[in-house]
Amino acid sequence: MPSGWDKLREPYRDVWVRFHSLPESKRYPEGESEYTVVLERYNTVLDELFAGADVYVITPLWTTEAEMPSSQPVTGYGQSLLVKDDPDPEFRTCHLFAARRPWRRGCIDESLRDIADDKGAGILITDTRMQRIHHPYDGGADAFLATSEERDRMRDRYGDWLSSHPAGL
Repeated sequence: MPSGWDKLREPYRDVWVRFHSLPESKRYPEGESEYTVVLERYNTVLDELFAGADVYVITPLWTTEAEMPSSQPVTGYGQSLLVKDDPDPEFRTCHLFAARRPWRRGCIDESLRDIADDKGAGILITDTRMQRIHHPYDGGADAFLATSEERDRMRDRYGDWLSSHPAGL
């Protein structure tokens, strides 16, 4: 799955932090007790970012077709983007679907569980002003916050969930 996150981390390093989903940076959960940990970590960070607010849940669908698939229900807003320089024809067009909803802990647990299993990718959760972005992936989540001070507070609060890698990866 194509990802532009590597390109975003560097210019936004002062507001970016990565949290791992499982202890010791384990990538994939095995068993319900580990799924509980994964969902708890995702939802704890999401609550901190968005509690009491509306969010956009933005979901991508990569296809070879330029037109929005008629089989995809659009419950919010849909936009198609052509990626002209992608050499892989499977990922030439990205259809983005954005649904606005009030944030409630657990409201996207099904999607988060799929992401933890590497069955889904590319979902973004953002406040309606797009000042904070949460990007879950299999193994953790990248968070882009409004200020470096806010990033530092979250990084310090959930320090046990950070990577030991010097670059924070």
